[in-house]
Amino acid sequence: MDGQTVLVIEHQHANHDAWFRAVESRDSRFDGWVIVGVTSTGIYCRPSCPTPVRPQRRNMRFFNTPASAQLAGFRACKRCLPDAAPGSPEWNRRDDLVGRAIRAIDDGLVDRAGVDGLASHLGVSSRHLTRVLSSELGATPIALARARRARAARVLIETTSLRFADVAFAAGFDSIRQFNDTIKEVLASSPSELRHRAATRRQPAQSDHAGAAVVPLRLAFRAPYRHDQVMGWLSAHAVPAIETAAGNRYARSMRLPGGPGVVELELLESHVEATFRLTSLSDLQTAVHRCRRMLDLDADPGVVEEVLRTDPFLAPVVAEHPGTRSPADADGSDAVLRAVIHQQVSVASAVGVLARLVAAHGEPVSDALGRPGGSSGQPAITTVFPGPEVWAELDPAELGLPLRRAHTVVAVARAVASGAIDLSPGADRSHTRAALLGIKGVGPWTAAIASLRGLSDPDVFVPGDLALRRAAEALGMPATPLELEGVSGRWQPWRSYAMHHLWQTYRPRSATPSSKRLSGRIEQSDRKQAS
Repeated sequence: MDGQTVLVIEHQHANHDAWFRAVESRDSRFDGWVIVGVTSTGIYCRPSCPTPVRPQRRNMRFFNTPASAQLAGFRACKRCLPDAAPGSPEWNRRDDLVGRAIRAIDDGLVDRAGVDGLASHLGVSSRHLTRVLSSELGATPIALARARRARAARVLIETTSLRFADVAFAAGFDSIRQFNDTIKEVLASSPSELRHRAATRRQPAQSDHAGAAVVPLRLAFRAPYRHDQVMGWLSAHAVPAIETAAGNRYARSMRLPGGPGVVELELLESHVEATFRLTSLSDLQTAVHRCRRMLDLDADPGVVEEVLRTDPFLAPVVAEHPGTRSPADADGSDAVLRAVIHQQVSVASAVGVLARLVAAHGEPVSDALGRPGGSSGQPAITTVFPGPEVWAELDPAELGLPLRRAHTVVAVARAVASGAIDLSPGADRSHTRAALLGIKGVGPWTAAIASLRGLSDPDVFVPGDLALRRAAEALGMPATPLELEGVSGRWQPWRSYAMHHLWQTYRPRSATPSSKRLSGRIEQSDRKQAS
């Protein structure tokens, strides 16, 4: 084991006593925040691992990520499956080089473009990127991507009947030998052993009769989770043909590197049941990562609400709505274009306009991919939201929008398509918002909503939002934009969640609230801000 690596990682955790207490009490709230390596067994676990024997304190080592534990020589526990824990929300909160790199790696950028491609995307040299990640995490970009591939391979081994050669390719390995060696080293089992154990737990699936790659998965989250709030938001914004939402089920199409994909999600009390239908299995982990961001599954409501509860105005609202999330869009470029079209109109009106534009310019998906909606009694998914390259080539005069807004849509699309505006998971959020504000027709409200929904920024605040000001006023807060901006400083770095809590105060008290009406209020902004 590399003792130097362990020392580097342990130095990042200022309070070891908290981690020790978490392990001793099997506190699941720390799962995903920290990885526990046990030197006497060579295994790494979640803090809540149900093993009957607790490790001795002197044998515990703590890591930021599974990759750093693997690099230090530890193997994943077969009992608690630490790789399946919700991810650390730390990487979404941070907008520094490390946070941006982790988000980009999780989205599959290293597998698609290599470490040099990742470094170029982040605007640094590969040497500097490797040095920074190694110093702070004890793991190089290659090691982090390797851990991601091992996780993807495990999912495919246990949930599909694919040949192992196909699994290796789909997970991003360069060879069967590399695949076998990594699985044995990281998971302490051969691929055959993993599949044999999984066969006793669930029925494997590979593809449907039409040839689409189909993978069922369970997505974990930290309780509590506001299913009704998330589904209300998704339902209000659902655009026909690319999204369906009813009850606790949501389905949508996605643009993925290997081709279109469709995911069907069922939000349950303890987890999310997901079924991915993909053109290419190599897109599985990218699709999973985007769904986790979309549903905000890696958030830690305990940490967020601990901050928000200190505000006397917000405390009653937070107590009434524990587990509130900040939903996002599956694709950043989709989010910004939708935000521009939503300017100064209700959500219902914007959804109608988007449905018309998607029908005219969207990419059709195959029947095999679009089946989830129809199979659950909802309209089938037939189309993928047009990419920025498509919008960039359209004639503003033919969009059927107010001409100024149509020009803004096309200008934003051209900036995104050319790379002048980065809306990928690894984007520098402050740079993206500044670049958006430099486009005529994009105001603070639009740029903020694009960051909220497109980049999953946990600290967005839009003091000019009309519904937000009315909600604040009803709670006795200062309601002018300037005063409200000052008050919001108390909620950092979780102001996005504060906004969702405030917006919820407008939810009708009837048993069957109208999410369309609610969201129409939510996204009405000050016209001066939007223009």
